[in-house]
Amino acid sequence: MSTAKPTDAAVPPELPEQATAPPPATAGPLTARNLPSPDKLGPGWKTYTDPGGAEAGFIGNNTWTRRRDPHQASYEALPAGCAGRPVTGSLPVPAYALTGSYRTADAQPATALLLRFSSPDKARAYYSGYTTRMKACGTGGDLSVKQLWANTTAAAAVRAYAGAESYVDLSVVQGSTVALLAATSSQPNQQSAWATSVLPALEAVIDRS
Repeated sequence: MSTAKPTDAAVPPELPEQATAPPPATAGPLTARNLPSPDKLGPGWKTYTDPGGAEAGFIGNNTWTRRRDPHQASYEALPAGCAGRPVTGSLPVPAYALTGSYRTADAQPATALLLRFSSPDKARAYYSGYTTRMKACGTGGDLSVKQLWANTTAAAAVRAYAGAESYVDLSVVQGSTVALLAATSSQPNQQSAWATSVLPALEAVIDRS
């Protein structure tokens, strides 16, 4: 087993995250202050204290945020099961990762993942690799991705898993931080305007020190 620090987020970790104790509610400099308050994401949104469990792969910590293993989180965020031509190339591993759990106004699950890198260049490199993979995913596989809109620092898409839920996926890079917000929706193709409306709330807090 290698003891070297992981350097490629596109390669799966040698060992999965260990769920032997409740994870901390913070990850280095990342705290709940780096996540939008639920009212900024829409009327009726709430934070959600995820109890975790064996199926979830983690032990609940009685709060709505939890630290993630940076390599595991950044690897699992990448699209998998796509029908499109695979994108190759290494991606930087973040220094810290934090997840926040929400419930939408329709009581549907939503999750925000923050990836804090050691530099803005590394954050932009991961973001570029992430969005490139999303655009190349295509449709017809276990995962289908439809692009809604994109600019130089943010993009919105729909992730649709075969026989399962569909998500609105909003990705944004700000300074040294990448944020990935995924919200379950029964009408994800109609959420382009919503994704645009909540972008400023993410940009305002995710890279706060």
